[in-house]
Amino acid sequence: MLAPHFYHQVIRKTIISFGTLFNNMEVRTKTSAGTNLSVVKVPIAYGPVQKFLARLEQRPELRTEGAARTASSVDLPRMSFEMVGIQYDGSRKVSTMQTFKAVNTASGGLTKTFMPVPYNINIQLNVLAKLNEDALQIVEQILPYFQPSFNLTIDMLDVLGEKKDVPIVLESISFEDNYTDDYLTRREIVYTLNFTAKTYMYGPLPSTDEGLIKKVQVDYQTDTSNLKTGSRQVRYTAEPLAIKDYNNDATTTLAEVINSKVVSFEVSDATSLVPETFIEIDSEIMKIKSIAANRLTVRRGEYGSMITQHDFGAVLNAITPQDTALIEPADDFGFSEFKYDYNDGKVYSPSKGEDV
Repeated sequence: MLAPHFYHQVIRKTIISFGTLFNNMEVRTKTSAGTNLSVVKVPIAYGPVQKFLARLEQRPELRTEGAARTASSVDLPRMSFEMVGIQYDGSRKVSTMQTFKAVNTASGGLTKTFMPVPYNINIQLNVLAKLNEDALQIVEQILPYFQPSFNLTIDMLDVLGEKKDVPIVLESISFEDNYTDDYLTRREIVYTLNFTAKTYMYGPLPSTDEGLIKKVQVDYQTDTSNLKTGSRQVRYTAEPLAIKDYNNDATTTLAEVINSKVVSFEVSDATSLVPETFIEIDSEIMKIKSIAANRLTVRRGEYGSMITQHDFGAVLNAITPQDTALIEPADDFGFSEFKYDYNDGKVYSPSKGEDV
């Protein structure tokens, strides 16, 4: 049995996003002096081009400039678009077993899902006009943006905040003109542009009680003749590191005004501060290089924060392991890295979580 019901509206979002690319086309008629004589916004609607052509054949007066317009009138020039096919794209395939986790913005819980499956959506855009000049105006407003693709950013999964750039590739252009028909047949010019949207399909989004990975450990060994049971000589570990204060602990306050060039300043009490750790004043992150009594020497503007002036009495928050424990999955964070050397002949046991 397949999974329970799910619907992410990915195809619908892709089609709508495609249509909005062309909802601001205009056809302008100019005088001999170069001024605008008329400006007509070209309407666009979803549907097969045959539907609009059939409407014109049934009511040819709808194409007459002076005809009274009704709610069902078909004005020219106009555009139509429709989805004409979907194919799996194996060239963009990734591992079928790879998963990713994210916070569900609706429930606040952790959601785990498999990597999306690549699919190509074939979309046809039709430009209908009475005059070739009108059709060419529309086509020339479209072609320069596709070289041959144009990227659309689409919100694939609202609950996970998953956005992807979907390339819209212009595959081909064809042209049809019935000017060779008899004199009683009204002229219909149709430019057909075929596009491929390289999108992704997502499966169900079940909740999971698995935690996020918060520590990476890699053991190295130099005995290449015994890779299975050889002991580790070097261990590398990396863990998340908070790059902002989360608990507003108000560690101390500034005892002077500091401008953007000051790298050494007094605080009211430095007893709780430690060299080589980070502090936050307003929204600026600093790294403490040394402490002498209550004077700090720092490196400013860490982690891309903006260096600004800070007033006397501004609150200074220490960034501590307690802040690291409060990092949220969607936040930016740094890494604390460590390297250890061993010569005890032990190996790490994942099942026991210790060296044996």
